[in-house]
Amino acid sequence: MTTALKSIKSLAPLLDRVLVHRIKAETKTAGGIFLPESSVKELNEAKVLAVGPGGLDKEGKRVKPSVAAGDKVLIPQYGGSPVKVGEEEYHLFRDHELLAKINE
Repeated sequence: MTTALKSIKSLAPLLDRVLVHRIKAETKTAGGIFLPESSVKELNEAKVLAVGPGGLDKEGKRVKPSVAAGDKVLIPQYGGSPVKVGEEEYHLFRDHELLAKINE
C-alpha cells in the first residue's frame, strides 16, 4: 500500500492495531566482512512505533493492547498490512498477531 504520508509519525493505528518497523539484519560480520544482501535473511524482530487504543470486547469495554511504543516484538514471517512511506516500509499488525514481546 503506497500512501501520501510525509512522515510515519502522522499515522495513528486504530483499535487493536500496532505499527511496527522491521529491524534490518546486520550486513557486516563480527570480523568485519560485508555480506551480500542476497545472503542476509529478514529478521522477525520489529520495533513498535505506535499502538492503537485497543479493541472492544463483547461488553463494549476497551481491551488494552499488550505492547507499547518502543517495545521490541517478534512478528510472523508473513502477514500484516505493509505501509510504505518514502523508501521505508512499515507494517500494521493486530495485537493478537504478534508472536512475542522481547524483554531486554
